Amino acid sequence: MQLLGKFYQRVSWLSIDVVLGALAGLLFFSKLLRVELEWQVFVLLGLAVWSIYTADHLVDSRKKRASDLSPRHFFHLKYKKGLGIGLILVFIGGIYLAYTSFGFTKELIWSVVLGTLISASMLLIRLAGKRMAWAKELSIALFYVIGIAWIPLLRVAAVDLTWEVWVFLAGYSLLAWINLLMLSQLDRNQDQLSGFHSTAMLLSVASFIELIRRLCFLLFLIGLGSFILFPSFYRPFSCMILLMGLIHYLTFFNPSLSVEQVRMRTEAAFMLPVLLYFL
Repeated sequence: MQLLGKFYQRVSWLSIDVVLGALAGLLFFSKLLRVELEWQVFVLLGLAVWSIYTADHLVDSRKKRASDLSPRHFFHLKYKKGLGIGLILVFIGGIYLAYTSFGFTKELIWSVVLGTLISASMLLIRLAGKRMAWAKELSIALFYVIGIAWIPLLRVAAVDLTWEVWVFLAGYSLLAWINLLMLSQLDRNQDQLSGFHSTAMLLSVASFIELIRRLCFLLFLIGLGSFILFPSFYRPFSCMILLMGLIHYLTFFNPSLSVEQVRMRTEAAFMLPVLLYFL
């Protein structure tokens, strides 16, 4: 069991769990919007998510002394050469796969525009430092959900783009924000030591945890309300939002779990939409 935990820890440090969660999220929105996707779309999303997270960790790991870094960032500092080479290869491979699979289409152009806007926004928030700390987790959550839902939204038929879909987009964004706020609280002490800014540092521990609790109940309200009020087609998606939200709540507010256990279980919760594949 201990060996399995160490293996998953390395998987987490390499952001593989985030990649799998993003792919499951893409499946969630493709099913919700009734859009069939080629396997290349899943591969390209996985490469893009891994590249963004790995590049972010590599940049952060070079800002501070090794003794001030978290185990995750120290791992990236220790293996920076190999990860840097892998990042370059993944970027080149992704560009090649995108062009050979889909050509120079409007879909590709708009995706590049979106990626550029997201990168520019994240850079501005990073440069702003403490002044924009409140926007860090919220912006990442919104960019994450826009990114995984982007291709289904571009391809959806007008008749399937109902107002209920926007409720699920909001709910999924709220879930992603809650996840990042929880991680921000878990990393509060390490972030202070490393000089990183986050929303958690703007509030006291008690106030910040209360904010997380209230957002969780808002998510439960969205999940239950959509299950009761929406047509039956949407009920599996309501159940998925509720299940992922409950895992986050019960995990974060369980005092017997370690920081790493909370992190791994909440990240693993985003892989659950893969169950929708069998519906």
